[in-house]
Amino acid sequence: MTTDIDHILDRRSLRKKVSFWRIAALLAFAAVVLALLSSLGVFKGAATAVDHIARVEIEGTITENRKLLQLIKEVEDNDNVKGVVLVIDSPGGTTVGGEAIYEAVRNLTEKKPTVTSVGTLAASAGYMIASATDHIVARNSSIVGSIGVIIQYPQASELLAKIGIEMKEVKSSPLKAEPSPFNESPPEATAMLQTLIDDGYRWFVDLVTERRKLPREEVLRLADGSVYSGTRALDLKLIDALGGEDVARKWLVDEKGLSDDLKVLDWKVKSNVSAIPFTARAVRWMMGDTSSGLDGIDPDTLPAIVPKRLFLDGLLSVWHG
Repeated sequence: MTTDIDHILDRRSLRKKVSFWRIAALLAFAAVVLALLSSLGVFKGAATAVDHIARVEIEGTITENRKLLQLIKEVEDNDNVKGVVLVIDSPGGTTVGGEAIYEAVRNLTEKKPTVTSVGTLAASAGYMIASATDHIVARNSSIVGSIGVIIQYPQASELLAKIGIEMKEVKSSPLKAEPSPFNESPPEATAMLQTLIDDGYRWFVDLVTERRKLPREEVLRLADGSVYSGTRALDLKLIDALGGEDVARKWLVDEKGLSDDLKVLDWKVKSNVSAIPFTARAVRWMMGDTSSGLDGIDPDTLPAIVPKRLFLDGLLSVWHG
């Protein structure tokens, strides 16, 4: 009799365990499907099918992010978007990335009234992008400015000499691959880089001069790499008003005639399923791909694994790079 009861209890326990894992498997499968649909932008389309103000965030180190550029283009082409609040919180990044996003925002501004709301920081290429909009709002304590360009490279020749390593090279001309971290760079290499810096700097200064409607001499005085508080930036006419996103939205209503009833809806860069390890593996398994390793990683997801700044190269417009 005791054996029969134990058998019944064991079967009930086993049934509960099986039910638990079935539910867990279904939930995991549902999570994979939802993540996949979200990454494809299925839910965004439904949310933005009514007239609204788009909110677009530009955060972190700026690069020529093709997904962000695509998002800005989608906002530009969407007839339901009546205005845009660009929320910037960035120390800057590459000049090419800043230029690409600046041009995309200028194209957007040609079709939609666009205002920037600065968070903690809009410096260097971050400020460059902010200047592409028609109006800039920042907090009193926001950090704004750092107009300028920089090139950084390591110099390891003394370290290599101490550990007995000498780098030999044969090249087509003296300035090929200069400056090098393996030897002291010749003056001609420094002069070459300075020419690049000067060209980029003049372009940045001219851009701010045009967009902020300031005398070039005044911009040159401000463009010494300095950063300014929001309060000081307002006095210097680098921004237009103090406040947060509510002030930016109010400008769209008061100055651009948008309806006060319009809701502000977030537009976000489509998430990449492969950036989520479990989801990536599950999706590959569902698609019949059981391979592993780095060969299948989308290059756009690498900054999620390795800090973005390790990928920066060339001319930079960044504060504290």
